[in-house]
Amino acid sequence: MAGHSKWANIRFRKSAQDAKRGKLFTKLLREVSVATREGGPDPDANPRLRLAFDRALDANVPKDTIERAIKRAAGEVALSRIEQVRYEGYGPGGVAVMVDCMTDNRNRTAADVRYAFSKAGGNLGTDGSVAYLFNHLGQLSFPAGADEDRIVEAAVEAGAEDVVTNPDGSVDVLTSVGGFAQVKKTLLEAGLRPEYAEVTMRPCVNVAVHSEDAQRTVQLFEMLEELDDVQRIYSNADLPEEVVEQ
Repeated sequence: MAGHSKWANIRFRKSAQDAKRGKLFTKLLREVSVATREGGPDPDANPRLRLAFDRALDANVPKDTIERAIKRAAGEVALSRIEQVRYEGYGPGGVAVMVDCMTDNRNRTAADVRYAFSKAGGNLGTDGSVAYLFNHLGQLSFPAGADEDRIVEAAVEAGAEDVVTNPDGSVDVLTSVGGFAQVKKTLLEAGLRPEYAEVTMRPCVNVAVHSEDAQRTVQLFEMLEELDDVQRIYSNADLPEEVVEQ
């Protein structure tokens, strides 16, 4: 999601309480189903399914609901092929935005995503136009006030690549994609539960966005989140907290 992880964390916390909970569950279960079809129903042998399973659990999707989705996906022959598509573009103020989708109709999804960019004052780019501004890695985020020394000790023991303390006091543990699951497991076993934990696209450098551009950037994210096909949004926008929390 946007910025370092502020947008992601706030949206993640709100998601279990707001009126969009059903839509969020649908998106998460779709990801579980696609991961099952592509790599099999065993999370221990299917890393993508393990990530999707854990992400759904973290969003409070009931475990038995996730397991039913896996069984259903493992036993069905898809009538239409759902494929992954990534769109890249520029939001208000020139911030970089990437949108990961799962769709059975590329034309429909492209039109919907393009409309959201245009409506918010941005524009859809070509493949690779902004991807170079991000790193593909695992990120586990802890709020300000968390025990940084314990986090660093456990993260180093687990093989994390870096631990970053942000200006707001929050702490990010960064891992390789392959090492994410082990680092998360080690942190949880040490009693350290992150408020955000995902394999993500983390911006190399954040871009501060203010005033009207910040409002329109949030509008873009919200319009994209409303689209059923959209699974994740990444951006290098560093938004004012008061705008994000509105």
